[in-house]
Amino acid sequence: MAIKGAGGTSGGIGKFFIGLTMMIGGCYLFLDAVRITHHFHLGYPLYSFGALRLTTGMTMIPLIFGVGLIFYNAVNPLGWLLSGASLVMLLFGILATIQFRLRTMSAFELIMILGLWLGGIGLFLNSLRHSES
Repeated sequence: MAIKGAGGTSGGIGKFFIGLTMMIGGCYLFLDAVRITHHFHLGYPLYSFGALRLTTGMTMIPLIFGVGLIFYNAVNPLGWLLSGASLVMLLFGILATIQFRLRTMSAFELIMILGLWLGGIGLFLNSLRHSES
């Protein structure tokens, strides 16, 4: 019985672990370089319908009424609908205002990070193929 390599193939355990290490290292360095900011606040216009601008604070009003209706009568579908719709709108508002930016880095750093990450992915996937040797 022959010993199988990565993924049950004869691709090679060495390539598998080197590729996995490169991929994890490059992914860590890339994600470490990303800076996340947001502009979410209660006066931020989230939706607009013509001249009417619906701010994120205004989405709290149906939530308050919905929660009140749920506490008054837990089987009231209107309360659940108002609360659920308001929470979805707030969640969407938070996600829509998130901004991702890369920190300032030299071209060499970026090329090294991407080379490490994408080269690791390539080596990792190559180890899962059958080799002819």
